[in-house]
Amino acid sequence: MKKCDERVALRVSRVSIGVNLLLSALKFMAGLLAHSGAMLSDAVHSASDVLSTLVVMVGVRLAGKEPDWDHPYGHERLESVAALLLAGMLALTGLLIGVQGVRHVLNPGALQVPGALALWAAALSIGVKEWMYRYTKRAAQKTGSDALMADAWHHRSDALSSVGSFLGIFGARLGFPLLDPLAAAVIALFILRAAFGIARDSVGRLTDRACDEEIAARMRAAILAQPGVLSLDELRTRVFGSRLYADVAIGADGSMTLYQAHAIAEGVHVALEREFPALKHCTVHVNAL
Repeated sequence: MKKCDERVALRVSRVSIGVNLLLSALKFMAGLLAHSGAMLSDAVHSASDVLSTLVVMVGVRLAGKEPDWDHPYGHERLESVAALLLAGMLALTGLLIGVQGVRHVLNPGALQVPGALALWAAALSIGVKEWMYRYTKRAAQKTGSDALMADAWHHRSDALSSVGSFLGIFGARLGFPLLDPLAAAVIALFILRAAFGIARDSVGRLTDRACDEEIAARMRAAILAQPGVLSLDELRTRVFGSRLYADVAIGADGSMTLYQAHAIAEGVHVALEREFPALKHCTVHVNAL
């Protein structure tokens, strides 16, 4: 990750930690004072965001390290490792919330009608967490950080869980107290779904998944547009953390000198790295036609 992108990611992460600390404290107090299990579950979810953002910050720091003797290709994949750890933490949070919600659903005798404070706290959380999702997602798209994108989806899952809290608390105040713990159980499903999506994307990046077809099509067009390229014989790509690698085989006039063939290959190399900033390195092989 470039240093400027690393600074953006760390700045967004610091904002995220500050917002989540305030929000989780507010929701925890509202859950206690208003006797709402759904709001307490939501507070736990927001508190877990603080820990997950710290994981993101560590991942971004490590991914930004320069190549060394042990890692000559760089450390970008450590960011995907951080995202995978984040997914595991998110899944554990979802399971704990789900178990607690189901326990209260199965034992409704001790349920209390939540107060209005919990309803207002849920409404505030929806707005704040949706804003945090959009703010973090923009930064993730700008920097190409999959750990930051994972954190963005963590914010979205928190916003969705607050929607569930709001509906559950509202229903409980209308005379259906069972809806409050039921909302907590539904929140857990949203969290687990988000964790699965983050884990799937991170595993793909760690196992040399190819880039999106749209990017590959743009690469093919850029290669064929270079002077001296008569054919594109092969294009293989792999995602490497937040960066991209490409192996290219092109066809050129077999009567050219080695110097001329090398100049064509260099032109392809330069054109691709100029048009695709996420491309860390590409290898260009020339076949004689």
